[in-house]
Amino acid sequence: QVQLVESGGGLVQTGGSLRLSCAAVGRTFSGDGMGWFRQSPGKEREFVATISRTGDRTSYAASVKDRFSISRDNGKNTVVYLRMNSLKHEDTAVYYCAAAATITCSAYGCSDRNAYDYWGQGTQVTVSS
Repeated sequence: QVQLVESGGGLVQTGGSLRLSCAAVGRTFSGDGMGWFRQSPGKEREFVATISRTGDRTSYAASVKDRFSISRDNGKNTVVYLRMNSLKHEDTAVYYCAAAATITCSAYGCSDRNAYDYWGQGTQVTVSS
């Protein structure tokens, strides 16, 4: 079964850091653009960060730019990371990773959630104020 499995979420104080991981199961996603999204209660799922298949291109939402960093390891099993620094209460959400196989998303990454084909189950991040 093909899955993306997130881990690394938890409870952290304002100003703290976390690193989320997203591991591919069942197939490699080394040819896909990958992204992180998040969703808070009552809100739509929003773009956080994206990375191209080679890792040479990244893009971030304005709200997390300069605080979050996305990276990937295209080894035997694709793993995508989201390093989150200087966390704020408003970063509290369920974080999802996703994979997009289109040529454009693969080459540049994608911020449009509708471009993504595979989604993980999410991991909760709670930032206490």
